[in-house]
Amino acid sequence: MLIAFKLKLALACVAGLAGPLAVAPLLSDAGSRGGPAGTEQALVEVRAGNVVYRVAGDFTRNGRQASAPLRQISFDQPLVIMKHQVSAAEYQTCVDDGACRALDRGVTIAADRPAVQVSWHDANAYAAWLSRKTGETYRLPTDEEWALAAGSRFKDDGLPVDDNDPSKRWIAKYERESERTADAETRAFGSFGLNENGLADLAGNVWEWTSTCFTRYRLDDAGKTVSATPNCGVRVVEGQHRSYVTDFIRNARGGGCAAGVPPDNLGFRLVREPRSWIGRVAGALHIARG
Repeated sequence: MLIAFKLKLALACVAGLAGPLAVAPLLSDAGSRGGPAGTEQALVEVRAGNVVYRVAGDFTRNGRQASAPLRQISFDQPLVIMKHQVSAAEYQTCVDDGACRALDRGVTIAADRPAVQVSWHDANAYAAWLSRKTGETYRLPTDEEWALAAGSRFKDDGLPVDDNDPSKRWIAKYERESERTADAETRAFGSFGLNENGLADLAGNVWEWTSTCFTRYRLDDAGKTVSATPNCGVRVVEGQHRSYVTDFIRNARGGGCAAGVPPDNLGFRLVREPRSWIGRVAGALHIARG
């Protein structure tokens, strides 16, 4: 009888998880911190579509700096991603469970403040822990996925290149980056507003880790890639501008930023992978069994 009851409960949970995402094309409130021990937060479903994306990395042609190419990236499936960055309180639950490294002393532990000063490895440890706790699969987004979710808040970081006068590129980069000001104090969720996809605080003062490796590309005269050398010890982070940060760095302003003005704060939000109907039943049974 108990097994039959748990199976019915699991099927009901599956129906509940599938329903909101099926009827609401943008915002799902199904996961508004309602998982085990309050571990899951609100999720947003971003419609499938196209995004004009400037490829991350360093590009050279004939030994000189070259512009990163613009590409149109197509997504044929919706992207389910957290509405907010992972909060300090949510991350602390992982710490208390012995699965995550403790936050720095200066980080405010609160349910409405982001977890910051976390490394890429810290973010992945939290994603693995959350996946185990919920029976779902959570991971960091790729840089391309972050661009899709960010919509109009994804900034093109391309700079003009003049092979006859490389100083023009340096000056343009300096002028763009000198306009930025440091803002290390974290804000309550929602302080930087929502974008058109319903995601909060994108491009605020928290830069978000992605899974994308920093890559050096060598182009031929036609602009085609001759070689690509990834360095996965350095990852792409996104915020007010794109940056490249060594994966073990928690505070980029203290060192470790590979390019550009250092981010004010390093945080993250996660993507939830889609699951089959059978996978949803298994996950619901896992939660029911505790």
